[in-house]
Amino acid sequence: MNRRPYVMLALILVLIAFALWIDLSNQITILNPFNQKSLIDRNVSIRLGLDLRGGLQTLLEADLPAETTVSSDDLNIARQILENRSNALGVSEVVMQVAPPRRIVAEFPGISNPEDVVTSLQKTGLLEFVDTGTERLNPGTVIQTDFGTDGAVSPTNTPDSTLTPTAEATATSDAAPTEVPAQTAPVIYHTVMTGTALDTVTVTQGATGQYQIAFTLKSDSKQLFADFTGSHVNQILAIVLDKTVISSPSIDSAITDGAGVITGSFTLEAANSLAIQLRYGSLPIPIKVVESRTVGPTLGQESVQKSLFAGIIGFIVIIIFMMLYYRLPGALAVLALIVYTMTSLMLFKLVPVVLTLPGIAGFILSIGMAVDANILIFERLKEELRAGRTLHQAIDLGWSRAWPSIRDSNFATLITCGILFWFGNAFGASLVKGFSLTLALGVLVSLFTAISVTRTFLHVVLDNLKITEHPRWFGL
Repeated sequence: MNRRPYVMLALILVLIAFALWIDLSNQITILNPFNQKSLIDRNVSIRLGLDLRGGLQTLLEADLPAETTVSSDDLNIARQILENRSNALGVSEVVMQVAPPRRIVAEFPGISNPEDVVTSLQKTGLLEFVDTGTERLNPGTVIQTDFGTDGAVSPTNTPDSTLTPTAEATATSDAAPTEVPAQTAPVIYHTVMTGTALDTVTVTQGATGQYQIAFTLKSDSKQLFADFTGSHVNQILAIVLDKTVISSPSIDSAITDGAGVITGSFTLEAANSLAIQLRYGSLPIPIKVVESRTVGPTLGQESVQKSLFAGIIGFIVIIIFMMLYYRLPGALAVLALIVYTMTSLMLFKLVPVVLTLPGIAGFILSIGMAVDANILIFERLKEELRAGRTLHQAIDLGWSRAWPSIRDSNFATLITCGILFWFGNAFGASLVKGFSLTLALGVLVSLFTAISVTRTFLHVVLDNLKITEHPRWFGL
């Protein structure tokens, strides 16, 4: 007896059990059996887009003079950094689209703290480690530094220089001296290094329970930091974010391991917000909020229910057709289609895919693609049975001769999905991206069910039947 179909059946049953677990869960947790700590703790609830559940829609713009040209590279880098920040804030369904020449459109489905999200996103996040000598500046103080807008630290100052205010020289002449009011030049402090030197940034708690930001430096910045702290013991190295002092710690000793902490009167939310800004870098261009509005679902629960109702009706019609026309193989195809639906939903929750109404349409369309593969196999199967083949031979020959058609049609669909996804990504058409993604995932799963699931079910159930005794079971 050929055991291979039964081995495949066992694997398919394991897949079904796993898919059921994911499909019926909103949160999955796997514990380490040795210490009972969580190995996996993940939210797998279905995520709906802005058109189905509402949220926040924000229009961001480069905060630069109108005559300043904003490069497309800077705009795309800003969009990527903003996406990273928003995902770290827990808004993982965010959709951001570049709207040339200087705007970014952001959508945040279902968020509950729109003000915090917008405030965090528009900050440039420029971190500087500033030498203030022996002067301890209060948190919140706005200062000037010698870090230029071109991203370069002024070469005229070195980490070992003495930083004191200097007045501009006054010109002299033969004329009688005239008394002029004394003018105090603004104090410009020296930036030792910026946030680009940071390697990792995490939120920790100190010995007294206060929140702080722990950081490590990249290898090429460790020596600079060690040299500076070693030659400036008992002096102040201010931590400055966007020209505003966060804290002014004193250097107790040389820091040679490239690790340190930023302390201050942080709440957990403030520490997390700062860590996110530092972790994902400063924006290449300043960003301002042009418009921000909370929107209700444009389609909402009623549209979801109608879409699901239409999908269920279509599924029932498919079941009736397959069982009436193909009889027993049709019933097995229905089982394979159920496996397909469960597996697709599992992938949507694990990826995760943000479902919009076009995305749901792409999923329903992919069900038709899965049925199409089964129809091709069964038609070939019936042809082989009419030619006098045994059931085992007819199954293998029917599948192998239907496979080229299945492969070519599905790969053509995948190519189309790739083009649609590129189009949606390039032109900011997120709804097109959602449709192409769900359709592509559905096509890939349908290939799996056609190659493995349907064929395995046919062998397990039909190999021991004699076609001459039950021809009506096959629609012959």
